[in-house]
Amino acid sequence: MTKNPIINALSASAYIFLVVSVMTFVTQPLKSKPDTFFAPITALFVFTLSAAVMAYLFFYQPLMLFIEGKKKEAVNLFIKTVGIFAVITAVVLILLFSGLI
Repeated sequence: MTKNPIINALSASAYIFLVVSVMTFVTQPLKSKPDTFFAPITALFVFTLSAAVMAYLFFYQPLMLFIEGKKKEAVNLFIKTVGIFAVITAVVLILLFSGLI
């Protein structure tokens, strides 16, 4: 990713929004049908893909900095990215519980 924690956190948020949107729209026609053997398999596929994408978004650049010997910069980037993502999560929760979304 980038060395900009705001872009990293927004990218993670956009990925979550994309996954939920696709899952919502793709499964709309399937609501009246019972789950099959493939429903939990698909859920595990999506979970594994999401873990890999989030690991890339949150850890790749800090790991590269750490390997380059820039340990303080690596830790700062990771903490800032997680902090900004936490703020985005808090805003979404506040909007959800206030009834605005």
